[in-house]
Amino acid sequence: MTGLEQIDKEWTLFLDRDGVINHESETGYILDWESFHFLDGVMDSFPIFNKFFKRIFIVTNQKGVGKGLMTEYDLLNINKCLLSVIENSGGRIDKIYYCTAIDDLDPCRKPNNGMAITAQRDFPEVLLNKALMVGNTMSDMKFGKSSGMTTVFIPSTKPSPVLPDPLVDLVFEDLTGLAKALQKSGGAK
Repeated sequence: MTGLEQIDKEWTLFLDRDGVINHESETGYILDWESFHFLDGVMDSFPIFNKFFKRIFIVTNQKGVGKGLMTEYDLLNINKCLLSVIENSGGRIDKIYYCTAIDDLDPCRKPNNGMAITAQRDFPEVLLNKALMVGNTMSDMKFGKSSGMTTVFIPSTKPSPVLPDPLVDLVFEDLTGLAKALQKSGGAK
């Protein structure tokens, strides 16, 4: 049992971006579309996620804008291209939520749960207790837990936490592993 058997079309998928969907930059910031490179297998995962989740969101801290390393227009261009590629592969993202604040106390900057609250406001059918948060940092896990979500850790660039950890419900090597486990579980009937 993976714990994924309970997932049905009432569930929502929240995904971190860098290190989960795409390779992280060695400099710490993806500043333009040319620097954005999908992780292996990610594109095959999105059509599977469509079958299991009513809503799919990206929630991402983008401090590079706040630091002046890139403009919000640059970020919006990355988002537009990202959405187009995912859609062309048979996948879907309902909305990308991002926080450009450099202040860790900003309510929308993960691990604070402002982006989850905003998603729930924008999509009232979203139930945070029926949501999966997938990320590659403990900040992502804190965001998920403080919002009432089930958490999935992807150890792409950070080592897996010592388990059991109260912030981590499941660990998968990558999004492909999660997608395959969902298919195998069949979700809730």
